[in-house]
Amino acid sequence: MNRKPLIAGNWKMYKTKDEALAFIYAVNLEVPDKDVVESVICAPAIFLRDLVKREGENLRIGAQNVHYAQEGAFTGELSANMLKSYGVDYVVIGHSERRAYFNETDETVNLKLIAAVNRELTPIVCVGESLEIRELGTTDAVVGKQIEKAYLNVDAEEALKTVVAYEPIWAIGTGRTATPDQANDTIKAIRLVLAKLYGKEVAEQIRILYGGSVNAKNVDDLLAMSDIDGALVGGASLDPNSFLTLVKAAYKKQTK
Repeated sequence: MNRKPLIAGNWKMYKTKDEALAFIYAVNLEVPDKDVVESVICAPAIFLRDLVKREGENLRIGAQNVHYAQEGAFTGELSANMLKSYGVDYVVIGHSERRAYFNETDETVNLKLIAAVNRELTPIVCVGESLEIRELGTTDAVVGKQIEKAYLNVDAEEALKTVVAYEPIWAIGTGRTATPDQANDTIKAIRLVLAKLYGKEVAEQIRILYGGSVNAKNVDDLLAMSDIDGALVGGASLDPNSFLTLVKAAYKKQTK
């Protein structure tokens, strides 16, 4: 299965407006053809409108969070309708930092996934394990349960509109990364869970990214693995040259 690679930068809570615009102007004309590689920047909500207005032909903009309700008395939150009305294409759901600091649960991840798909946003659904779970050897079971709960009441047609990001929590922002084989083995296990839910044909079409200290030094080895379809990138996505290195690595792999 020749799945189109996706490189998604997650800026987290970094950059001023001027810095964000400078980044977009620096990469707009340099990112590869979107028909070969999808290049996405998931930015703080306050910048989304400015970035969408300036995104080039081959760059897409994503949000870092979404609420599951269509509207309501949820001070400080953003609905899928709001994001869609701004021209946002992607949204990160269930990032480990959201789970750890903002009470995100498997249940809210599921509700947010459904809300995003219903408004034609592409959710990047994050799952991953702690170092303790990795050392206990229960990674596949724990991550598998996260997938099952995230995709509850989601049918095959909707599942095909999603992206999964496997993020070992112990590798996020630490400089440590899973080895390419470790990452690929866990992603294979995720795909097996999706196959149990939807059948092998559907599972083979769903893209699964790796996230966890991805950078220019390890991206080629990670992308060379059979089941890794791209990356969800934190720190290395903040610098335009670094981000371009990652997306061009994916382009190179795809056009060999």
